[in-house]
Amino acid sequence: MAASVAAAAVRLRPALGRSLSTAPPPAPASAVRDAFLSFFRDRHGHRLVPSASVRPRGDPSLLFVNAGMNQFKPIFLGTMDPRSEMASFRRVANSQKCVRAGGRHSDLEDVGRDLSHHTFFEMLGNWAFGGEYFKEEACSMAWELLTQIYGIPENRLWVSYFGGDPEAGLEPDLESRDIWLSLGVPASRVLSFGPQENFWEMGDTGPCGPCTEIHYDLAAGVGAPQLVELWNLVFMQHNREANGSLQPLPQRHVDTGMGLERLVAVLQGRHSTYDTDLFSPLLSAIHQGCGAPPYLGRVGEADEGHTDTAYRVVADHIRTLSVCIADGIFPGMSGAPLILRRILRRAVRFSTEILRAPPGFLGSLVPVVVETLGDAYPELRKNSAQIAELVSEGEAAFLASLQRGRRVIEQTLRRLGPSDTFPAEVAWSLSLAGNLGLPLDLLELMLQEKGVQLDTAGLQRLAEEEARHRAQQAEPVPDQGLRLDIHALGELQRRGLPPTDDSPKYNYSLQPSGDYEFGTCEAQVLQLYAEDGTAVASVGEGQRCGLLLDRTNFYAEQGGQASDRGFLVQVGRQDVLFPVARAQVCGGFILHEVMAPQCLKVGDQVQLHVDKAWRLGCMEKHTATHLLSWALRQTLGPGTEQRGSHLNPERLRFDVATQAPLTTEQLRAVEATVQEAVERNESVHMEQVALARTACVPGLRSLDEVYPDPVRVVSVGVPVAQALAPASQVALQTSVELCCGTHLLRTGAVGDLVIVGERQLTKGTTRLLAVTGEQAQQAREVGQSLAQEVEAATERLSRGSRGIAEAQRLSKDIGRLTDAVDTAMMPQWQRRQLQATLKGLQRRANTAIRKLEKGQAAKKTQELLERHPGAPLIVDTVSAESLSMLVKVVRQLCEQAPSTSVLLLSPQPVGNVLCACQVAQGATPAFTAEAWALAVCSHMGGKAWGSRVVAQGTGSTANLEAALNTARAYALNQL
Repeated sequence: MAASVAAAAVRLRPALGRSLSTAPPPAPASAVRDAFLSFFRDRHGHRLVPSASVRPRGDPSLLFVNAGMNQFKPIFLGTMDPRSEMASFRRVANSQKCVRAGGRHSDLEDVGRDLSHHTFFEMLGNWAFGGEYFKEEACSMAWELLTQIYGIPENRLWVSYFGGDPEAGLEPDLESRDIWLSLGVPASRVLSFGPQENFWEMGDTGPCGPCTEIHYDLAAGVGAPQLVELWNLVFMQHNREANGSLQPLPQRHVDTGMGLERLVAVLQGRHSTYDTDLFSPLLSAIHQGCGAPPYLGRVGEADEGHTDTAYRVVADHIRTLSVCIADGIFPGMSGAPLILRRILRRAVRFSTEILRAPPGFLGSLVPVVVETLGDAYPELRKNSAQIAELVSEGEAAFLASLQRGRRVIEQTLRRLGPSDTFPAEVAWSLSLAGNLGLPLDLLELMLQEKGVQLDTAGLQRLAEEEARHRAQQAEPVPDQGLRLDIHALGELQRRGLPPTDDSPKYNYSLQPSGDYEFGTCEAQVLQLYAEDGTAVASVGEGQRCGLLLDRTNFYAEQGGQASDRGFLVQVGRQDVLFPVARAQVCGGFILHEVMAPQCLKVGDQVQLHVDKAWRLGCMEKHTATHLLSWALRQTLGPGTEQRGSHLNPERLRFDVATQAPLTTEQLRAVEATVQEAVERNESVHMEQVALARTACVPGLRSLDEVYPDPVRVVSVGVPVAQALAPASQVALQTSVELCCGTHLLRTGAVGDLVIVGERQLTKGTTRLLAVTGEQAQQAREVGQSLAQEVEAATERLSRGSRGIAEAQRLSKDIGRLTDAVDTAMMPQWQRRQLQATLKGLQRRANTAIRKLEKGQAAKKTQELLERHPGAPLIVDTVSAESLSMLVKVVRQLCEQAPSTSVLLLSPQPVGNVLCACQVAQGATPAFTAEAWALAVCSHMGGKAWGSRVVAQGTGSTANLEAALNTARAYALNQL
């Protein structure tokens, strides 16, 4: 073990010795990364864990994983499953992929401006959980690695420690100070700082503690020190409560983080991370691909034309794009995907506008990223083709948007006066929030080039309106219910209480009648909690409380399956029911949310009953979800990946990674595959096995989740032992998944499955909504009924209409039918077909109406010409079923009599009056149709709109002759 560390040190020292002087930096970043991991694994017994995906796992507070500790938050919070692999972690180390863009920690706007900021970086870290080791060991290991393995001269290193916070009642961390002094760091290089610099917090609430930082002096003792932070060692020993106070943590932890990019820059003797071998291959590829001047590392005013800024932006952003797409985050329209879309478009903008890159350039950089990072993160190699494809598609789409945006800007500018500002509404439609997705700073730059100011106040108003609209449209945040906080969990663990035995949730059977029998469960009350989370010995009548039992048959919400609900009774008192609204898992303990109709005490014996209909509905949907996942892989290919799911008795939701939206044929094929499995009424086998047995089984489905050990395997049609046998191919031929949910025992009870909704969440991710059983049958019946209505509408259209009124009724009926098809719960494949048919019918109906209107307009035109032969002005009334019909009559009149100005009114049965007008070709410039219509419609208390030549409007009047006189008088005055 020690030999491998020594070998790593031998490989590094000659190279690092040169790089810390003035020699070229031959020590590659990969060797620096490997030396860190080897040091902690081989010399200090740390377990190496892979980097988590940059897509946060079950943490809605994050857009991206932005620190090495993110994946270990369940340990810090005490919420990890005690049966999971993570629960066994004591000392671990890794290199974690991190993205800081958007949200609370964002470096996006700073990237390119200086020599150190990145949106993607690697965090080297080591952790000790539950007091495995603490300050002395952590500081000693860090000092040993930096000075002995990496060979950094001790006189280049400074340290800082927490100097206390009197306002918070926190004493200085003198323990850390004394440890550094004992390691030989001179007192002059041990600095004390306050909470802003040396007290680390996970968030507004949660574990936190003092930290000590190791800094490197770039000045090498010449003049004033130039310190850059290398390593942050956090000692989690407090918890920030919701009221802002600090309480001691039940268990202490060590959490350290050191940015690889900055460490490599130090070891390679570079002042900029962009000058290391993590970036130099990319900068070289950018130079070769663009033909721009070579990268010189300039910043600020020295960077003429912002060329070097563009180099840094493109190099950083292509790394971020590659890593995120490899981990399943694709550019999209909200959340993390929207941030990624901004990053992609920012990279395109800098590469095309400044570096003059050719189309398709960004995608050509992906292989360079894969070459530099692919060994450390194999998912980059696995997904390299998809990454390049999505980057190239995004680049092409943005360049097309840029061209359209320029045309819109030019058209808008032609309509503006010399002192007008650019309209906020147009800018909004062009922006990332609107249709074309252009960054606002780019829009402002494009307008500055034209010498035009943007209406920023109007833009701010639109942004606020959009924010309000989104808040109104957002789904309500579900009530999180009662939870056990870190102190409650710590107290339970201190008392030695074992996790709740929830194995009785699997105690159910299928009777010969086809009904399911769910057993009851007797349990003892171990602890009660008031609504504020306080542990209490008893609760009284009408009190909502949390109930902790030694065992339960309730399924606690997890794995995408909704919680059970039901009731419990006190043993010996069967007549009083205690409703159970939900059950939640907290660190292995199942907390039941109960409304107490009478007194309940710790120590009471209770009997639990699940709501059978609710549970059976969940079982039906969960088994159907597995069949749907299997059917999607059969239809779309074995590489199809699930991105998430959620189910309750009403419906199931399934997110799947797709290259494109599913076609109508694919949707039908998926449903047919599920129906075949349902009709075969196959057995569903479930068994708990060692997690290690499930590794490397071809086709076995698992998600990016932390699974317990042993883990439950669900196999359709084939016993689990057979599915997991060595060299078994069963999981490629049927559904075999790791799953803790409750399932049917035979597939036939699913009855049917219908996909009733489908939409793209982001580029590459499709969300499917499905129903089963009777709901599925009803959906098919609704679909069939609507299909018959569409067929009837087709026949009506084919027969033709005798008049405009009948044609308009048919058009409205088609519109109503379209609305019904759009919103009905029916098969999605059938909805698509009917929508396409109805679109064609609506076009045909509108064409028929226009044809009839044109014929009637010609007839009315002839009558009016005969009534007003050779007149320079025609002001009259005419019957017209619609405004479009009236406009057609006016247009035909002016076509046949170009020197005549025409205004027609058409009284309607409901009391309104329609108005349309057109001025003659030779009319004076002051005589405009819009002003003429406005004068008449204003007289009738209405409104008008149009252009200089043609206008229309509406109003309401009982004195039509007065309105005609107003029209004549206005026109004669202008003529």
